[in-house]
Formats: sequence, C-alpha cells, structure tokens
Amino acid sequence: MSCFALTKRARLTRTDVRTLRIATRTSTLALVQTNLAGAAIRGAHPGVSVELVEVTTRGDRDQATPLRAMGGEGVFVAAVRDAVRDGRADVAMHSLKDMPSASVPGLVIGAMLERADPRDVFVGRGGRRLRDLPAGARVGTSATRRAAILRAMRPDLEIAEIRGNVDTRLAKVERGEYDGAILAAAGLLRLGRLNEATEIYEAQAFLPSPGQGVIALECRADDTSTRILLEAIDHAPTRVAATAERAVLAALGAGCQLGVAAYAQHDDELLTVRAMLAPADADGMPVFGDATGRASEAAALGFGLGERLKAALEGGVA
Repeated sequence: MSCFALTKRARLTRTDVRTLRIATRTSTLALVQTNLAGAAIRGAHPGVSVELVEVTTRGDRDQATPLRAMGGEGVFVAAVRDAVRDGRADVAMHSLKDMPSASVPGLVIGAMLERADPRDVFVGRGGRRLRDLPAGARVGTSATRRAAILRAMRPDLEIAEIRGNVDTRLAKVERGEYDGAILAAAGLLRLGRLNEATEIYEAQAFLPSPGQGVIALECRADDTSTRILLEAIDHAPTRVAATAERAVLAALGAGCQLGVAAYAQHDDELLTVRAMLAPADADGMPVFGDATGRASEAAALGFGLGERLKAALEGGVA
C-alpha cells in the first residue's frame, strides 16, 4: 500500500459521514448482491451509508433476443457504468462474469468481494438429474460455454436458448417449458435457492465463466475517496484468480462470441489456470488448456493461455 493511500485512509474515521451511491440492475439477484456489497462497505467504514441507484439495462429490457445477437454479456453492464460516468452514482455493482475484459477509460474495478461458489448447477424439472433425462429433452442455457460442455456430456439433448433472471428461468423449468437449465451456483446460493439444484458440477470438470461468483465494484479512476473506501474490502486472493481468468478472455479480443471458460486456483505463490475455448458453431469441438506459474504474473499467465487456446482452435499448434 502506498504512503499516499495510508495518509488518505487515516482521514476516514468513524465520525466521517458520507453516502456512497451504488448503481445496480433491478433484478432480485442484483439487488441482493448490491446489499452484500453495501454491508461490506459499512462494515469496513461505519460512518458511511449506502444508497442504491437502480438502473434498467438493455439486457433486462429485451428478454427475447439471444445474448449473442445483442453483443454478449456486456449488455448487462453498459447502463450501470453510465450511471457512474455521468455522476448519478459513485460505484457500479457488477457480476464480474458479465463484464467484458476490455477496460473502460476513466473507470477501474475498485474492489472484488470474496468469491462465492464458482460452480455451475443443473436444475431439473421434477428433481431429475441431467443423466436421467431422455434423449431429446430440452435444456436451457444462454451461454455458448455451457452449451458446448452440455453437448459433450449429452449430445442427444436439445440445447435451447433461455433468457430472464434466475427466478424467471427457474419458473420456466417448473412450468415445463424446459426439462432443465444450467445456472450459476453463486446466484442460487445468494437467493437462498441452492437446494433446488439437482446436480452441482465440480469447477474443474464443468469449467465456469471467467470471474463467475465474484461481485465487482467499479468506480471512476479519479475518484480517490471512493477508491480508498473500496480498497478496504478488496479480496486479494479473489482478485489474483479473477485477473488470470479474465486475461484468458482478453487474449481473444473485444467482441468475442466464442464460448470461454476459465478457472484459476492458487496456493501461496503458485497459480494454476485451466481454460476452455469453444466455437460458436454447434458442430465445432472445444479445446482445453492449462497453465501454471507465479500468482504475481496472473495476467501474463492467463493471457498466454488464451493465445494458445485461440491458436489451437484455429488449427495452429497449442
């Protein structure tokens, strides 16, 4: 930590009163996650109060168009970021897996909260597991990554696009529109609905999206006081792992429509990253790769792995 940061932080005492405005999507899960972030901020800075600034994103308004056609997961991010950039809010709350890897001029991720369960789960109608479904059963997902893994596990299933927030997707399964759906364990856990999962997959086998399970708080780069507040709740081990995972994504360039999965684990200074790259074409086969190195070199390690996967998918040498 720099001397500058220490000096500034010393001025933030229990008698300081400040309202920190956090921009968030309006879904139940987004509001729960924003309240978790607010609780962490108040715990670290008892003199700070938190105010929610609710934002409706393009991805929330349009529940019919496939995410790939709308530009990918970033459709849930832009409007929340805009609230910070135009001064309506001090902080933007994101699910890190929804954030494009490219940085935005003038904004920084000030904190990543400790990662929740990074795994994916299957929720089957009537309590059924994926392996119990008959051939031709309809399983919902909006992610190229999940679809590629599902096709490898059960090529006889119909993999269908499913949109909506967690509650909506679960309702669609319950109504019989789908025989099951793949969702993130972290979302169900935070909503108190993890017991509805009929199968939970280990992260090394069903590789998650880069940053899955991580709450990210973004602020203006020149907002020193907010950055100091967020620095106190940044979880260093989570940031190291997420940095490596997002670097895999960054290696593929902006606007990537491929299925990208990455999961990093580290023990002291040793960091291990496993990743997958799947083509958007349903007939294409995904490629996998691993890399091990120093945690201090997380970004370079992940980026190099991403470049190797891209070369392998294009027919080069991994």
